[in-house]
Amino acid sequence: MTVTLKPKTEIVVPKSIRRKAGIKPGDQVEFSVTGRVINITPKLSPDELQDEREIRDPKVRATIRQGYEEFVAGKTRPMAEFLAERASPKRPRRRTGA
Repeated sequence: MTVTLKPKTEIVVPKSIRRKAGIKPGDQVEFSVTGRVINITPKLSPDELQDEREIRDPKVRATIRQGYEEFVAGKTRPMAEFLAERASPKRPRRRTGA
């Protein structure tokens, strides 16, 4: 997308570009300049930053992969059953089979 700047025009990032970059109202962004290139980088919230760190952890990635493989293999259960086991003070029993 190309626009022509006038002497007093502020630069506005079009909505379609912000959407593609995942920038939402209220997000913070960082500007940097290299030569004649302006970079706009979304800054992650503390929660998003923690999520990014965790997703790079090999143990977390392995757990996600295992859960996905179980789901694909049909080893699923109703959400109510899952939540009941988590709320129960006793140790939940492992579910076996498909």
